[in-house]
Amino acid sequence: MSLSNNELIISIFFAFCIAGILAFALWKQRREAKRGIKLVHKDNAPATTTMKLQAYERLILLADRISIPNLVSRTNQGGVTAREMQSILSQTIRQEFDHNITQQIYVSPEAWAAIRNLKEQNLLIINQMASFLPAEASGMDLSKSLLELVMQNPKVSLHEVVSDALSFEAKKIME
Repeated sequence: MSLSNNELIISIFFAFCIAGILAFALWKQRREAKRGIKLVHKDNAPATTTMKLQAYERLILLADRISIPNLVSRTNQGGVTAREMQSILSQTIRQEFDHNITQQIYVSPEAWAAIRNLKEQNLLIINQMASFLPAEASGMDLSKSLLELVMQNPKVSLHEVVSDALSFEAKKIME
């Protein structure tokens, strides 16, 4: 079977058209795949890594916000009793913790345990200091006692240890 020149040209034209369509489809598919990768990656880091780093960042902020000196300075109110201040401080710690509870899915179990321990330790310190004060003590008395305790014995607070541990873990992720 012999093809005329016109048929040969038409066949070659169709072959080039089909090849062009296939090349375009392949190019488009690769471009979409690259675009999909860009959605998953940010600055050459997988999205999960970014989310993990953000979680560590939030937990370091949480540790700072529930540290006794920062907590006392933020929640200090005049005209309240020591028992009321105890309740305000405890409630603030629990709210801060509850607000960040979902971050535990992005961090190591040890990091989350450190945050939980910091929360529990600070609640224990607040409750113990409040129990040592007389019933008529003011909120200012409790705040002063808490700050004196932390200033006289910095090892009482886990804040620095927890923050350092979280920072160390975050830096390992960035390597």
